[in-house]
Amino acid sequence: MSDSAYKQAGVDIEAAADLVENIKPHIKRTNRSGVMSAIGGFGAMFDLKETGYKDPILVSGTDGVGTKIKIAIDTNRHDTIGIDAVAMCVNDIIVQGAEPLYFLDYFATGHLDTHVAEDVIKGVAKGCEESGCALIGGETAEMPGLYADGDYDLAGFSVGAVERDQLITGQEIKEGDIILGLASSGLHSNGFSLVRKIIDSADNLDYEQPASFTDGQKLADFLLTPTRLYVKSILKAMKEIGGIKGLSHITGGGLLENVPRVLPENVTAEIDTGTWELPEIFKWLTKEGKLKPSDLATTLNTGIGMIVICPADKKDALTESFKNSGEIVYEIGRITAKQDEEVKLIGLEENWAV
Repeated sequence: MSDSAYKQAGVDIEAAADLVENIKPHIKRTNRSGVMSAIGGFGAMFDLKETGYKDPILVSGTDGVGTKIKIAIDTNRHDTIGIDAVAMCVNDIIVQGAEPLYFLDYFATGHLDTHVAEDVIKGVAKGCEESGCALIGGETAEMPGLYADGDYDLAGFSVGAVERDQLITGQEIKEGDIILGLASSGLHSNGFSLVRKIIDSADNLDYEQPASFTDGQKLADFLLTPTRLYVKSILKAMKEIGGIKGLSHITGGGLLENVPRVLPENVTAEIDTGTWELPEIFKWLTKEGKLKPSDLATTLNTGIGMIVICPADKKDALTESFKNSGEIVYEIGRITAKQDEEVKLIGLEENWAV
């Protein structure tokens, strides 16, 4: 089949080639030690030895952005959604102490709009740059008939490394340890099927206007606030302070489902929900969507994007380190001997009821 015939079938090879050329300057800014190949080859090469690791464990993660993308599409705002794709992957691998080394993206659409795709991948490159990892490859797939006009999907894959003796597994967590919470930047990238349903059914909401919970921002800009990247602040705290025994990225499943993933079987995480203020967006969703506090705890991040578990004698130094890195930090609980629940949320009904 000739190129022109392929184009008539809905696939524009020339547009894809132009896109590769257009994104190269953005990708170049993510270059780091270990990168061996330029964008455009069949496979991306990375030299682990060049990074200086002596006895490394590789940690990998893959994720997408979910239906948050639909808001980007509907409001024609495509420059931040790529940050979300990176954050969902690198925040997952940092919880094991791994420094993200490189990232690959997958962008799929029915018809390739190079301006939209470039905006999306610029966001991917920015997320990589802010995480210290290289964008070393990816795939742009044009698939007519599979996606509705203007729709696209975005996913990513990241690989990181950690020295074997610095791997964070959670197995050293014990009774008396302290639980710190690092604030989220908003909804992050989970629960948007629920969020969109509630917003669509609400009265007098306009994506191009502020809402009661947006602090003056247009609703679209507020909802598309990118997922916070915790990589650099955690790596800095690990290097300067140490003592981190467990980390949990709070994504879909909320506190109740994500925190247990890092706990040994003989302990419970006791979290006081009154130690931080539930952000207004979560209060609004609870009221407008007639949600129960338990719905929040199993679906959304409720204002805490990352959990840090450490010994009591390290909490002050770690808190100071995180604050110096720009994080908002709360002491939200402690580790106790095993109770009925893996995670006990104290004051849930009182503090999150609206």
